[in-house]
Amino acid sequence: MSVDNENTQNPARPQRPGAAVYRAWQWLVEGFAALGTVLIGVLMVIICADIVARNLMGSSLPLVSELGALLLVMIVSLQLATTIRADRLARTDLFLVGLRNSHPRIAALFSALFNLVGAVIIGLIAYASTRILGKDWSSSDYIGIIGIATLPTWPFRVFILAGMAVASLEFLVRMISDLRIAVTQEDRP
Repeated sequence: MSVDNENTQNPARPQRPGAAVYRAWQWLVEGFAALGTVLIGVLMVIICADIVARNLMGSSLPLVSELGALLLVMIVSLQLATTIRADRLARTDLFLVGLRNSHPRIAALFSALFNLVGAVIIGLIAYASTRILGKDWSSSDYIGIIGIATLPTWPFRVFILAGMAVASLEFLVRMISDLRIAVTQEDRP
């Protein structure tokens, strides 16, 4: 008894060109989201440890506030592409729902426009992040207090930049998908 699923090669059903690239892209996006989820756990442990330290020793642990701020931004940027893929961004779909039922091509064009604007804006954020990363790298910027605890900021900036770049590209992937729908879908009378 054999099970025919996506992972087995079936010679009767040829693979679409680019399917392997699309699967690799999905793995990258989902991997970033998984890393973000792990970092949420790390952030929770850091915050709980700081609370315990405040109650037992009467003082905060070093690096907690700075590290928490960088981790929070890093988590959001790493999970943004998955949020885009799952269509979970906050936006008003009030008229798009009805439009998709009556005029799917027009709705797909509006969605493609939304995704294009999203790609440009997130792309600009990624571009601005490259300058911040360069400054942090060249100046050896760090967080913390010398002699107690310090961490370089550039590794955090690399992940923030990577997350924003992947999110911008995911917007473009969604835009291309919407444009395909707009070209192939027929409007209902």
